[in-house]
Amino acid sequence: MSNEIPVRRMAHYVAELDEGGLGAVDAVRVNERKSNLWLDAWRDLRGRWMFWVSAVFVFLLIVVALFPGLFVQVSPHACELANSNADPRAGHPLGFDFQGCDVYSRVIHGTSTSLSVGVIVTIIIAVMGIVIGAFAGFFGGWVDSLLMRIGDMFFAIPYVLAAVVIMSMFLANRNILVISLAIGFFGWPSLARILRSEILRVRSSDFVMASEALGVSRVRTMFTHVLPNSIAPVIVVSTIGLAAAITAEATLSFLGVGLPSDVVSWGSDISQAQIRLRTDPMPLIYPSIALSLTVLSFIMLGETVRDALDPKARALR
Repeated sequence: MSNEIPVRRMAHYVAELDEGGLGAVDAVRVNERKSNLWLDAWRDLRGRWMFWVSAVFVFLLIVVALFPGLFVQVSPHACELANSNADPRAGHPLGFDFQGCDVYSRVIHGTSTSLSVGVIVTIIIAVMGIVIGAFAGFFGGWVDSLLMRIGDMFFAIPYVLAAVVIMSMFLANRNILVISLAIGFFGWPSLARILRSEILRVRSSDFVMASEALGVSRVRTMFTHVLPNSIAPVIVVSTIGLAAAITAEATLSFLGVGLPSDVVSWGSDISQAQIRLRTDPMPLIYPSIALSLTVLSFIMLGETVRDALDPKARALR
């Protein structure tokens, strides 16, 4: 007999050969839908009703501000005392105020004033806030300390109170540009702080270090790589800040230190109508509604854009 012990052979399983190779596995699929922060934000915004409602109303406000003649043919300065507090009639759907001015015409023409102040103030705040916040966040050190201490001094001054003081000094030369400068010159610190914090986060990214390793100057790196990737919060803050600027202009005009009487303003109309609030409240209610809806639409637009640009907020929904 043989003393050999039979050996059981184990079966070997071999995976099928991938004829595509590693090149096919690592190949970029060009037919896939491209995606980035802005495209993801737009796809999110398209499905939100609040965005469409606010965007349509903002668009309507812009059209009214640019082309008031399409909505009313009566001059807001055509006031006759014979029509004082007269009821609505054909061609005058909202009636007349105490001075005999057409309320509907003044509400329509007041849109241009409010949006003009809001846009100019937003531009002033954005330019100052972006420049100061970008240099403070990117360069750091003594530059950051100096710019932020200057921002702290401006931040400690309420911009509405500062605007009241400035407008009181220019009573003879009050116009849209002066009131915009008075509001915007003291409103930039919050935007600068937000941008600074965002740049502090972005500047430690790999693409920033790669840009500096290639010999690109720091200023060019900041404007071409860091700032474009940090600008999203600025857009959101500017949208909401525009609503705050409109409110500030109306507040100053209501207090009598805003725009002169020959400039149509919702705030001044509200101020003039408050003396007859108990007997005839409608001339006060109509510009108040227009002001409230305008501010609300910009706030809603800013809120929806903020949520769309925040990846964490999109992940929670």
